[in-house]
Amino acid sequence: MRMLGVIGAVAALAFVSPGFLVPSAAETLGPEQARQFIAGKMFAFTCFDGSKGAGRIHHDGSVAGSIQLSGQGPVRHARLPVNTIQVRSNAVCASIKGIPFEPCFNLEKTNEVSFRGSVSGMGFAYCDFRKHGNAILVSRAEKPRSLRARLARAAEPAQQTTGRADIPVVEKVRTEPVKSEPLPELRKSTE
Repeated sequence: MRMLGVIGAVAALAFVSPGFLVPSAAETLGPEQARQFIAGKMFAFTCFDGSKGAGRIHHDGSVAGSIQLSGQGPVRHARLPVNTIQVRSNAVCASIKGIPFEPCFNLEKTNEVSFRGSVSGMGFAYCDFRKHGNAILVSRAEKPRSLRARLARAAEPAQQTTGRADIPVVEKVRTEPVKSEPLPELRKSTE
């Protein structure tokens, strides 16, 4: 059972796990379509087992992000090397050190900003992904700001200040240098 948790975490961290109860309007993404829709963009995700996080698959197949396994405990930050995610002619797969097989993924675009991913052959092991940050920029571009508020502020009489605000003194604090620690590698479960 622990191995399924690891596979789910890998799928979530790799941000490519669509599949099981996908709405009827979902569009299956081929490998090249998936690369264009996903690569280089930030996605927040939630998975079937409660795991959640956010991250990005870079164009070189490397992955960077954070994950909270089963939705509990500490948030773990991780980076996976170049070619971790591989777009092949017929599938999107992951090559991860310590896992004895290379899982491939079913990807279903559920709308313009989200998709569902599942491990091929394991439809119950899925994650839902939603573009994070990019959607905000799109919504701002679609709805220009109102000029009414700006014109109303301009019509108000300007307030003059007669006094000066007291600014608190910031004390100097010694900071410790940041220490980097190597990330633990995913290993095959012995259970």
